Amino acid sequence: MITAIILTFIIGYLAITLEHSIKINKAATALVTGVVCWTIYILFQPDKHLVSEQLMEHLGEVSGILFFLLGAMTIVELIDAHDGFQVITDRIKTKSAVRLLWIIAIITFFLSAVLDNLTTTIVIVSVLRKLIADKEQRLFFAGITIIAANAGGAWSPLGDVTTTMLWIGGQITAVNIIKELFIPSLICLIVPLILISFKMKGTVQAAEKDQKVIMTTPFERSFVFLLGIGVLVFVPVFKTITHLPPYMAILLGLGVIWIVTELLHKQKVNQDKDTLTVVYALQKIDTPSILFFLGILISIGALQSTGQLTLLAGWLTNTFQNDTIIVTLIGLLSAIVDNVPLVAASQGMYPLSQYPTDHFFWEFLAYATGTGGSALIIGSAAGVAAMGMEKISFFWYLKRISWLALIGYFAGIVVYLFQHSLMH
Repeated sequence: MITAIILTFIIGYLAITLEHSIKINKAATALVTGVVCWTIYILFQPDKHLVSEQLMEHLGEVSGILFFLLGAMTIVELIDAHDGFQVITDRIKTKSAVRLLWIIAIITFFLSAVLDNLTTTIVIVSVLRKLIADKEQRLFFAGITIIAANAGGAWSPLGDVTTTMLWIGGQITAVNIIKELFIPSLICLIVPLILISFKMKGTVQAAEKDQKVIMTTPFERSFVFLLGIGVLVFVPVFKTITHLPPYMAILLGLGVIWIVTELLHKQKVNQDKDTLTVVYALQKIDTPSILFFLGILISIGALQSTGQLTLLAGWLTNTFQNDTIIVTLIGLLSAIVDNVPLVAASQGMYPLSQYPTDHFFWEFLAYATGTGGSALIIGSAAGVAAMGMEKISFFWYLKRISWLALIGYFAGIVVYLFQHSLMH
């Protein structure tokens, strides 16, 4: 049974990476892989009720991510429908490719710490569409955005789901993780940017503005933009106050912005306001990407439920017996297997009695699993979101971005280890 599930996952994973070669959408492959993995599991497991309960538990976790993604993408589409991103694009005047790349990367890095890496990537990729006409150049900027979003999310307890998991679990404290990981995370981004700066030349050709008649006033554009960003920023605040999961905050925010925009445009005739509604935005969002998330996460859920991720963590511990090597490898592994179950498995394997709160192991794990996923396009939520929005192929990213992500990853590790040896 275990062999069949692992083989199914590997074959499905390969089909996803070869999407453009085999001409099969990755969402279809992910859905089939996920269902087949669970089908094999339940057929060979005597306790069918246990498998159903495990599936429902995983589906509860996955649905939270999917509803969050649905809400965030809808809000971003609504801002775009109101031409709200002009508030940002009109203020970016530079045509230098290098300068623009640094501006976008730094904005992404800090915005990701306040929002989270997934939401930030959706927002920034939407902005890039307004700034850059050349498809290849825009894809490269999107690739660097993934590195910046993951690096920015790693040092904030609200910026990445794995850091949030460790914070909620009591393995880290908010102030300490910011203090310990800010510089390594920044280095993880700065080193690739410096390397690119020596190679990248030329200017950016601005994207042509849509020829459609703009139905919104400057006030409406600014208002919806600020309201939308305010809703996204409100998510971590709501979560901290209520302890409800982030998707509840994003659904509340979506409902509020839906009501407000309906009232804002109630005096307009239907033909003028149809494209300015949440209903229209829901039709525009990238549904296949959401289904891809569903498929890949339930596939990994099957591996977790059968105990394979826990066995892997145990093998790493017994084989290497060195925290630095183990966490470094877990970080790289998070580029292949989702970092959420990896961190969850680590939390279950290593009790606080062994590694107390704010221990080196937990801090380093937050950095490694937060930034290691940048090595592959499907290694992080930010990468999958950008992949869906801009149709970035697995091998394009592997050839042009992965090496930069790995250099940044290891540069941040060196800085973290050096910083830790000085401070402790």
